[in-house]
Amino acid sequence: MSGYQWKSAGREIERLRVSISGIRAEVTGHRLYGLLRRRADVATFMTHHVFAVWESMSLLKALQGRLTCVRVPWVPRDQPIGGRLVNELVLVEESDALECGFTSHFELYRQAMAAAGADTAPIDEFLGLLRSGIPVPRALVTADAPEPAAEFVRASWSLVSEGTVHQQAAAFAFGRAELGPAMFAQVAAEDRLALFRLYLDRHVVADQRRHTPMAMRVLAGLCGDDESKWRECAEAAREVLRARVRLWDGVCAALDRRLTSVPAPG
Repeated sequence: MSGYQWKSAGREIERLRVSISGIRAEVTGHRLYGLLRRRADVATFMTHHVFAVWESMSLLKALQGRLTCVRVPWVPRDQPIGGRLVNELVLVEESDALECGFTSHFELYRQAMAAAGADTAPIDEFLGLLRSGIPVPRALVTADAPEPAAEFVRASWSLVSEGTVHQQAAAFAFGRAELGPAMFAQVAAEDRLALFRLYLDRHVVADQRRHTPMAMRVLAGLCGDDESKWRECAEAAREVLRARVRLWDGVCAALDRRLTSVPAPG
């Protein structure tokens, strides 16, 4: 892993980490993780969270578009290290090698939803609308995405579509890669939800061993010693973490409503 170290910017990354520690603790200490014990709980969670899985892939592809050339005619970009690292991240996220073959982590999640009995209609319709050229904000409404999920996507979509490349890198590094293990290691889903468990395990392992150091190396290369860029990165990271807290709050509210609507036995 020596090629993925970020020693030259370690101080700046640590300062950023400290500056967002409060809102990060709200995410990692959220009560949601303790509620995901039964199949029905996981199904409710997945119906919301799948939109965040999609958004994370969109954020990564936005980074790939900024750090590499994905158009024809091809021309070289001036970020060879960043391009290499983001391409490696995309390779795993978009075509991971599993026992069943190659698949994206989003498609693995979608399969896990079906196995858990989660409602896949909103995300399926959302993707269909995107394929037909409908803009993301309108597609969220037309597909009747769960409101907490729709709010999460809306909150982060301006960053995906209009943010600077260093802000996008910060959002991915601190709002996705580095955050994943701290969140998903707490989820004790039923063992019979094998595909969901596989998705969680792949992210905990991959994010800890490869994705986080790679994402941090990209961020360090983009910001260097530019203090204004590091400040903008800190605000971008806080923004996506605040959006995550609101999403988790919304999922908890949905779980609470489902529990109170279940008739009492007898």
